[in-house]
Amino acid sequence: MTADPMSAGDLVTGLVIDGETVTTAESIPIHDPSRPDTVVGRTAAATPADCERAVEAAQRAFTGWAARSAAERADLVLAAFEPLAKSAAARAEILTRENGKCLQESQIDLAVFEGRSRAAAALAAGFPPLTTLAAPPFATRIHRVPAGVVTIIVPFNWPLAILGASLPYALIAGNTTVVKPPPTAPLALVETLRVMAEALPPGVLNVITGANDAVQPLLTDPRVQHVVFTGSTAGGRAVMALAARSLARITLELGGNDPALLLDDVRLDEDTVGALAGAAFMTTGQVCMAVKRVYVPRSRYAELVEAMGTALDGHRVGDGLDPETTMGPLNTARQRDVVQQMLEEARAKGAQVREYGGVDEDAVAGGGHYLRPALVLDPAEDLRVVTEEQFGPALPILPYDDLDALVERLNTEWSGLCSSVWSPDLDRADAVATRLRTGTTWINQANASACDDRAPFGGFRQSGVGREMGPEGLLEFTESHVVTAPA
Repeated sequence: MTADPMSAGDLVTGLVIDGETVTTAESIPIHDPSRPDTVVGRTAAATPADCERAVEAAQRAFTGWAARSAAERADLVLAAFEPLAKSAAARAEILTRENGKCLQESQIDLAVFEGRSRAAAALAAGFPPLTTLAAPPFATRIHRVPAGVVTIIVPFNWPLAILGASLPYALIAGNTTVVKPPPTAPLALVETLRVMAEALPPGVLNVITGANDAVQPLLTDPRVQHVVFTGSTAGGRAVMALAARSLARITLELGGNDPALLLDDVRLDEDTVGALAGAAFMTTGQVCMAVKRVYVPRSRYAELVEAMGTALDGHRVGDGLDPETTMGPLNTARQRDVVQQMLEEARAKGAQVREYGGVDEDAVAGGGHYLRPALVLDPAEDLRVVTEEQFGPALPILPYDDLDALVERLNTEWSGLCSSVWSPDLDRADAVATRLRTGTTWINQANASACDDRAPFGGFRQSGVGREMGPEGLLEFTESHVVTAPA
């Protein structure tokens, strides 16, 4: 790929197996969410045999890769980023055209992937840890060894950034990998990984694209020792069931219905409300760790609604490549329809739905998957827009009267990915935050921009299994090997 923007339909990506690009007999068109009739490019349609070849290549490369030191593996992973610099602008543009989000977000997506890889590499010194138990009657050593072949499945919304939470950790821990890009937005990710794979030993990094049925061997092949999946809770259940056939270990980062709890002393100034709105509507609301519900004391409810409306009215919905756009389309027509149905149900049940901002007329003429940002005011707690993850630009605002009862109820819900507490009194906010049973709780901030990549990330309950990033992120891709002798 060159640094020049590519015209629609020019890009065709292949599979990456054993360090080489592999073409397939069939390919899959990838459409622009801003103009669904426009084909951005085409991606290879793998067969089950292609998947088996990729797993075989990863298995063959494993022994040599695992034999290297973690520091050497880290150096090789970072070196693989060097040839990518010249194509960053073009890959960001392609990501926006296939994903729909604003170009600035696509640029950040690429940068976060490299940043997370560097954070993983910084943990290589002294890895893996060795524990010694020397007391008689045994002399025992506990080694951490890489698991083997790892399959990594990533979603469309922040594909590179999300891959950065697992791929570099798996590689630096000594595993070989097969990556499955998202079916609706694979192009920029495949191009990125193709370049990296060419810079790594053959078979260490493989890439497979295609329909779910065709790529099922990436989950069921007994040579795959660990499966990483980021996506919906329903998708996680399906992946877990398939991986169970060979008892592969799993890491699941799944859906979240993340609540924001505003305390009665919250400052509803421009900075706070802007941060709250940004945390809810980033990437058109299509982020697992986005704020999905806002709970506010009843005495502050009207004030919050007015302030949020003011913040959202400045949005301009349109093509993500337009520099005036602040919110792009949803990635698929199906997800747009899901969000619309939630809003229609809320209206039918008596909730007020207010839409804000404006939609670019030229963008609408192109048939894009657009929705304006919406607030759903005081909806019934059993409505889908409250109980389910909207994954779109619709935010319920719910007044509460009893904070303790609210916290207790939230801790029993299906979702346990993230939460946030908002108050100028940090001690008071911290006291509430420590009671919330979610994988991450933020104070006076939320969503990806507030994510500390040095810490483990994952969810409670049906929001996930396992953790990514931080020291735990490396250990997640290892097994304990115990060697015991007489003392």
